[in-house]
Amino acid sequence: MKTYAQTFKELKRSAIIPFFVIGDPDYDTSLSIVKTAIDAGADILELGIAFSDPIADGPTIQKADIRALAAGMNIKRALQFVREIKNYKDIPIGLLMYYNLVYQYGVEKFFNDFHAAGVNSVLIADLSIDDADEVLAPAKKAGLETVFMVTPVTNDERIKLIASHTTGFIYTVSTLGVTGARQTLSNMVKPLIKTIKSITDIPVCVGFGISNPKQAAEVASAGADGVIIGSAIVKIIEDNLADKKQMLDNVKNFVAAIKNATAPNNI
Repeated sequence: MKTYAQTFKELKRSAIIPFFVIGDPDYDTSLSIVKTAIDAGADILELGIAFSDPIADGPTIQKADIRALAAGMNIKRALQFVREIKNYKDIPIGLLMYYNLVYQYGVEKFFNDFHAAGVNSVLIADLSIDDADEVLAPAKKAGLETVFMVTPVTNDERIKLIASHTTGFIYTVSTLGVTGARQTLSNMVKPLIKTIKSITDIPVCVGFGISNPKQAAEVASAGADGVIIGSAIVKIIEDNLADKKQMLDNVKNFVAAIKNATAPNNI
C-alpha cells in the first residue's frame, strides 16, 4: 500500500486531493467519478461515508450525503468501493467522517476492515484531539496513519499536541465555519500554514473553501504539501445529475485544471 510519505516525497508540487462522498449519486456513477479524478491527476483521495448529521459540512456535501444514503450506501458497500478503487490504482486514501459511524460499527473492527480494504487513514471530524486516545491505539494496531485537524483558532501549544499524534498529514482548515465553496481565499490560511510549518515537519494539507485553480495555486505557493478540494467538485456532481457524460467530463477538466495551476512553473 502506497503511503502518504511516499507520495509527498515523489511529488515536486503540492498533492492534489479531491474529496468525494462514496456512492454519490449512486454506487456505479461514484466509482466512475473517482476513477476519472484519478486519471485526471489526483494524487491522494479523501472520501466521505454518508452520514445523516454531518455537522462540519455545508449544504453541498450534506446533499451529497442524502443522495448517497438514498442510493443505499452503507459501511459494507463503502468497504467494497474502497477495494475497487485500490484495485484500479494504488493511491493513498483517507476517510473523512463522523464518529457515530465508527463507534456503531466498532472502532477496532472499523479500522481493521478499512485498512485491509486499502484505507491509509481515518479522520473523524467530530472527535477532538482531547479524545484522541479513543482512536490512537486501535488505529496504530490496525496499521493506519493518523490525520488530525488544525483550524485558524488553534494555538501553538495545541498545534504541537496535534502534531505529536499525527503520522500522515495535518488537515489544515483554511477558514472558520463548515465546508463549502468560497469566492475568495481566507486571509487566515497563509499565516496558518507558516505557523504550522514553523512548529512541525509533518506535511500540511489545506481544505475547506478552496474552490478554483487560482485559490489552489495560492495555497500551494504558500507552502501547502497538499490541496484538498471538496464542495467545488461535489457541486459538479449535483449540477450534472441528468448528464453523466458531462459530469465526468467536468470532473476530469476541473481536476486537470487544479493540477496545472499548482504545477511549480505556474506558482
